[in-house]
Amino acid sequence: MKLKPQPRAPRRPARTARGRGATRVGPRPRRRGAQRPGVPLRQRFAGRLPSIRRLLAAVAAAAAVAGMVALVNGPWLRVRAVSWDGGSYTRASDVEAVLDGARGRGILAVDTRALSQRLEALPSVAEAVVTASLTGELRAAVVEPAAVVVWETSRGRFLASADGTVFGALPADAAIPDGLADVATVRDERASARRLTVGDVVPGAVLEIALRVVAIDPAALGSVATGLAVRIDDEFGFRLVSDAAGWEVALGVYGTDPRESSAEAAARLERQITAVRTLFASRPEADIGWVDVRNPGKVYFRAKG
Repeated sequence: MKLKPQPRAPRRPARTARGRGATRVGPRPRRRGAQRPGVPLRQRFAGRLPSIRRLLAAVAAAAAVAGMVALVNGPWLRVRAVSWDGGSYTRASDVEAVLDGARGRGILAVDTRALSQRLEALPSVAEAVVTASLTGELRAAVVEPAAVVVWETSRGRFLASADGTVFGALPADAAIPDGLADVATVRDERASARRLTVGDVVPGAVLEIALRVVAIDPAALGSVATGLAVRIDDEFGFRLVSDAAGWEVALGVYGTDPRESSAEAAARLERQITAVRTLFASRPEADIGWVDVRNPGKVYFRAKG
């Protein structure tokens, strides 16, 4: 018995994303006709390549930077000399210690502002300006503070500014310079004053009352004296001394009690001045040698003998 072959089922067309139907098999036929011409290579890179002007500007900038580096690091613009002026009490060694560190460095690399600040940190310099020239010179101009008092101790005579900073020293055996003729002198005989030196600070409360005592007019005391000297010691504190009239007045210790305010100290001093004036009004000034008004409510005095 012979079997007949079964007829094959017809193939179904493949489905695509576009929908049902037959898909194209084989390469897509080329379209015939003219194609759009491409962009020329020169025109394609024209916008990406720098122009001649830009190239020249870049070269000039690089040359300028290289020249600046050469000037800074080269041997031409170097600090060869330092100098300073404007100081009478500033030690030359202190200024040179600040400026000498810049010797040999490039002028354009020197930080003159930082050097000025270092000079102003010195006790004898209130203001400093440092300039550098292309000739290789580093120059400093300093301004010293104004002296408000000459603070004299067994160690020497010192100048103090308004904030109490001791910024200068005077020779012990030399006369007071003309510029300091109007500056008051305070003689500090306390043991602690022996350690006073340039750079130290007179406590603000002590300096304040010292300036008040220095400013006392003898007439306010009822005295005929023409001038008064101010002394400080550990036992009696502040003292007023009249060499012409031959008397001394003990005012007491000031500036060490934190409980006493500046206003209270000034009021206490005024009461002491009034007590001395009352004494001189009742007793001949020429007969008095010592007055103790540390407690203005109880005045003690001693006649000359």
